[in-house]
Amino acid sequence: MLWSDPGDEPPKDMRETVSMLRRLGLVMAVTMVLAMIVIGLR
Repeated sequence: MLWSDPGDEPPKDMRETVSMLRRLGLVMAVTMVLAMIVIGLR
């Protein structure tokens, strides 16, 4: 994500949201890979 001031530290809640979105994206990626494996094995 881009901030208007590069030197400015993002707010705490915003950092938590970004980390949560990253974790969610990782879970989604793993789920997609597992789904492809299951579909491929059938």
